[in-house]
Amino acid sequence: MEAKAIAKGLRISPIRARLVADLIRGKSVQEALTILSNVNNKSARLTKKVLDSAIANAVNNNGADAATLYVKEARVDAGPVMKRHMFDSRSHIGHKDHRTSHIVIAVATKN
Repeated sequence: MEAKAIAKGLRISPIRARLVADLIRGKSVQEALTILSNVNNKSARLTKKVLDSAIANAVNNNGADAATLYVKEARVDAGPVMKRHMFDSRSHIGHKDHRTSHIVIAVATKN
């Protein structure tokens, strides 16, 4: 039994968010929550919200036991890029791209 949660368009770079997603992939839900609560950055806070949502989906929609869940999939995809321009030296136009992310977390029961 599998449940999934997706957060789209988050204002964080996918490279930064993937560092945290790699920490929790394959771990039990309790261990993943402990890891995310001890990592002090924005991507950990956003990933924890998505993980809580995936756990709630599994418990409420599928009737799963929260103690037997593990993180089956933790993926960070690139979202749309908000392209911004700024003046650079010697009258050039520089680029400052604001990257966004889609965080996908799936939890499943261990057999």
